[in-house]
Amino acid sequence: MNKLRRKPVVGLALGSGSARGWAHFGVLRALREAGISPDIICGTSIGSLVGATYAAGEMDAFESWVLGLGKRKVFGFMDFNLGGGLLKGEKIIEFWRQNFVQETVEELGTPFGCVATDLQTGAEVWLRKGSIAEAVRASIALPGLFTPVMREGRLLVDGGLVNPVPVSLGRAMGADIVIAVDLNADIMRRHMRSADMSENELRVHGSDPRISPLHADVEEPPLPLGQIPEVLAANGSAAGWTGAFKRSMTGVRMLSSTVMRRARKGEGFDGEEDTTPVPSLVNVLMASVNIMQMRITRSRMAGDPAEVLIAPRLSHVGLMDFYRGRESIDEGYAATQLALPALKDWGL
Repeated sequence: MNKLRRKPVVGLALGSGSARGWAHFGVLRALREAGISPDIICGTSIGSLVGATYAAGEMDAFESWVLGLGKRKVFGFMDFNLGGGLLKGEKIIEFWRQNFVQETVEELGTPFGCVATDLQTGAEVWLRKGSIAEAVRASIALPGLFTPVMREGRLLVDGGLVNPVPVSLGRAMGADIVIAVDLNADIMRRHMRSADMSENELRVHGSDPRISPLHADVEEPPLPLGQIPEVLAANGSAAGWTGAFKRSMTGVRMLSSTVMRRARKGEGFDGEEDTTPVPSLVNVLMASVNIMQMRITRSRMAGDPAEVLIAPRLSHVGLMDFYRGRESIDEGYAATQLALPALKDWGL
């Protein structure tokens, strides 16, 4: 006598990627149109924010809000901070809590979990109970950008440091089939393209070919290094704070560039100035985060691969481009359409 097979439990693992995370809306919309409803939702960083909104039944409202974001509105949510991280992150989470998700994890209709990292031990932490807003706030605390979160005696930061695409959490929560969304699969194309630019192309963006195109908007002279603490303390407003910060970083970049050129001349170089673009401090940090998350993702998924992988092409979207929601959502939708045959192979 044949026994009836139980329906497989489908888990959706939404990966980290900061502003590229709006692509998760496109993924979820395409899955819904295909009649696929995940039984389990788990996320890391921005994936936890979108995933929790979906699990709470607020995806459509939140997506509409995201599509209305402009540069000015994004800047308005930045609560600048001088200790532990550039931003506190409280404004956006409080707004999200008041307008979209107020439940605890236990009250959600769909099982939900997210990943954070213990800053003191490096341990991977799974958050599956209590306040959703607090759990998501910990999961998105990208070091250097958002301040860490103290939760149950642990100092927590972004889960992308240890598990950028939480396939393992989905399996631990009972998923038989895991659909994973990797937002960083092609991210290195963003950095490799700049290395291929000619000197003429670089001059289009700035008068000095040694300066990255992202420096072209800096018009004020660099701030002397000795004046940085005083100016930062004196500028309480967001505009003054960021202006001083950009000027100070320009001074650091020019100083480091001069030191590098002099060092090279002393080592027997022909004395000509190096024409290699010098990235800013922020660009170096962001590129480092991209490399780290890409490598960790590949390593984790090699040991525990998802049944279906969705990989939107998002190298053109920067980590802080939250105002480019339409582009990211469309890329997520298109990548999911390409993955539909693989989903059908699994009977979904």
